[in-house]
Amino acid sequence: MAKVESFQLDHTKVKAPYVRLITVEKGQKGDAISNFDLRLVQPNENAIPTAGLHTIEHLLAGLLRDRMDGVIDCSPFGCRTGFHLIMWGEPTTTEVAKALKSSLAQIANDIKWEDVPGTDITSCGNYRDHSLFSAKQWSRDILEKGISDDPFDRNVI
Repeated sequence: MAKVESFQLDHTKVKAPYVRLITVEKGQKGDAISNFDLRLVQPNENAIPTAGLHTIEHLLAGLLRDRMDGVIDCSPFGCRTGFHLIMWGEPTTTEVAKALKSSLAQIANDIKWEDVPGTDITSCGNYRDHSLFSAKQWSRDILEKGISDDPFDRNVI
């Protein structure tokens, strides 16, 4: 089986919340695709409940696109500690951390239920499993801790 970089990472050494560049892949024509680890909670110490994570996922899908060009996808980790962010180009971890911080602040402070996309049977595969209350609480907690642009040294942006 192929080795996956994320499973080679020593999860006991990282200090969440942080943004980490996992890899930059180059296409045959030179296009770059960057894969980021948006780690919101400390691995093996906490996990965001599914309903809150699901709501954060739906909101980040639009909020990150509002703040950065080239977002391809933002998908949650199965361990529920954060997200993969896949982007065209090679933005810096600082640029991504600033966009994430701003997005989480909007979730924590401004978003209302009617602002959450994909919360009905026609637009979501598990539309009953959302919690804006949880998404707001976790966003506030993450912002209180501060988001670092380095996974090993706390360099809060």
